This record gives sequence, C-alpha cells and structure tokens, in this order.
Amino acid sequence: MTALSSQPDTTASHEDEIRVIEAAAPPERFARGWHCIGLIRDFTDGEPHQIDVFGTSLVVFADSRGKLNVLDAYCRHMGGNLAQGTIKGDSIACPFHDWRWNGKGKCSDIPYARRVPPLARTRAWTTLERNGQLFVWNDPEGNPPPEDVTIPHIEGYGTDEWTDWSWKTLRIKGSHCREIVDNVVDMAHFFYVHYSFPRYFKNVFEGHTATQYMRSTGREDVIVGTNYDDPNAELQSEATYFGPSYMIDWLESQANGMTINTVLINCHYPVSNNEFVLQYGAIVKKLPGLSDEESAGMAAQFAEGVELGFEQDVEIWKNKAPIDNPLLSEEDGPVYQLRRWYKQFYVDSAEVTDDMTTRFEFEIDTTRAVSNWRKEVDENIAAGRVINSTAP
Repeated sequence: MTALSSQPDTTASHEDEIRVIEAAAPPERFARGWHCIGLIRDFTDGEPHQIDVFGTSLVVFADSRGKLNVLDAYCRHMGGNLAQGTIKGDSIACPFHDWRWNGKGKCSDIPYARRVPPLARTRAWTTLERNGQLFVWNDPEGNPPPEDVTIPHIEGYGTDEWTDWSWKTLRIKGSHCREIVDNVVDMAHFFYVHYSFPRYFKNVFEGHTATQYMRSTGREDVIVGTNYDDPNAELQSEATYFGPSYMIDWLESQANGMTINTVLINCHYPVSNNEFVLQYGAIVKKLPGLSDEESAGMAAQFAEGVELGFEQDVEIWKNKAPIDNPLLSEEDGPVYQLRRWYKQFYVDSAEVTDDMTTRFEFEIDTTRAVSNWRKEVDENIAAGRVINSTAP
C-alpha cells in the first residue's frame, strides 16, 4: 500500500495557480456629490413626483413660481406619502390628513388644527437647476456643497442653436453603480459593447473630476446611430465625470462631409446599494439647412445609438460578478487608480487622501488592439455578418 503524502506540492509552477475573485460587500452609504434626478420639464406639470434614491424616497414638486423643491417623501405626521398628495399653493399637501409642507421643509398649515407644532419640520434637500436638469446634493455628513464642486453650464444649451434633450431612463436591479464608472478607463469595451475602434485613449483624474479623451471610428460590420449614417465617421470625445455620478461628454463628429457637435449626458443615481437608475440623453447643434424637427431627429438617432451599447452594458452589469481585484493587461487602463479616485465620494471629507485627488494621467497605446480588431471586422464583412441597427 502506498501512503498518501500530506506535504504540499512545492513543484507547482505559477502556471498552476488559480486567480480567485475577491469582492467586498457594496458600501452601505451613498456617494457624496450632486446627483441628477431627471429633466426639469418632467417635474413642472403641476403634479408631485416620487424619486426612489439614497435608500429612501423623495418628492419633487414645483411651487407657484415654478421653483422645484425636493423633500423627504414621507410625512412626519403619520407617514403618508407626499408624492401621492396634491400641490396647494407653494406647499405639498399630504393625502392622509392634509398637512402641508413648503419647499423649506416646514409645515405651513394644518387646516383642522389651531396651530402648527413648532417641531413640524421635514428634510428639504439642496437642489440645483442647470442645463435643463434637476440635481440634488447628497452628503452623509450633512455638509453643504463646496463652491468649487458644482455642475458646469453647457455652452449653447437653451439657445436656438441647439436641440432640446432626447432623454432615456433605465432602472437597473442587481448591480452597484460603481460598475458604470469603471467604463471611464475601459478602452477595450468600446469595441465589443459600443461598436467602435478607439484610435486614441487617455485618462486624466484630478480633484473631483475624471476625464476620458478618445478618438474613434465606427465598426463597418455594426452600423449604429452614433455614426450619423456614415460608416466612415470619425468621432472625437471628451467625457468628464463631475463628481461620482454625472458625466458630460462633448463630442465632435466628422460625418457625411459635415462637422456635427453633440453633447451626451451619462448620469445615474443610486436607489439602494444594489440598484440604480441610469439616465442618458443628447443634444445636437443644429446644422444649416435643417429644420428643428430634422435636428431633433438627429439627437434622437444619436441617443438610440447610445442606447444599443448601454443595453448591452446593462446585461453585463446584471450578470457579472463584482470584482475588487481585476486581473488586468497593459491595455486595460488605470482601473485601480480610477477606483481610488472614486473612493473619495464614499468616505468622510476628513478621510479624503491626496492619492484620491492628485492629478493622474495615463494613455493607452491602442495600435495592437486596432490591428487585431481590424482583421475581425474584415472577416465579418467578408462573411456577410453585418448588423445595421438604424435600418427600418
């Protein structure tokens, strides 16, 4: 009989080692920063609107001057849902007992009572109306937004030279919103998920901003709306996250002999630590000779092209494993540095360290990737494997 050795096998090489995925539980707190919760035009219809965000529910309502107010949704009297109530004057009235709450969170009237209790206050959220969008400020420490942490004005928005927003919303369960932010550094997924050739790709992180610079061309075997019906279109992109959840992407396309300027918004807000709402939309600078309807159609076509890629992103996020120790190649970009930048929004202000905010730059050489992808696309075209998402 041969005895089995209890000693470890020290002859195993690194080729025999198995990489184990590590993943901590998602953070319980929600990111500090400005969060876009929707378009202003969707909140000014004279009705209250419920927004499920930050592990709770809020109510959005416009007062008699059209100013949007955001309060905790549940009445401090007996817990009625204010989003099911009625706007009366400058207050939102609870459907349960008609307690009325103004935009500052103070109970303004109780019709059946002689006086309003002095402690009748609820939480009023700090808001910002900019670029046709409504933002709320979240800070677990309760601090107001610093002056240098804000959302920039989008030049041209609201003028006759640009279209209004073509806007889409997706609610995604079973995933933490960090998965979206990883895309900032993920050069390769733009070929596989968003159907483009990244010809140039660079990241810059500094302070509360994270920027992706990219020049790309479309895949001829997959035609999407972002190419503006030109398979040879060239796209230059400068996409910046202003805080943890709101990205502005300034785009310039050379397509059909024209220069087309587009602004794409990619933003989200957390419902819980395992669910979030993704929003995205586009505006287009109107071209000479095009009607307003044709220009709006261009913006809608671009947003639909973005939607195709995002739908695939969503399916990946919903079915992938969270991973804190991704195994990377040289062309995968500064994932760990990006996550260090992102961490600043999940710790107290006093715990933000220099390595989270100091300027960091990284450029990826896309030459080898594009060369190999070029062969793959040519093979697809030769075999007739071509997809046109814009075809009727």
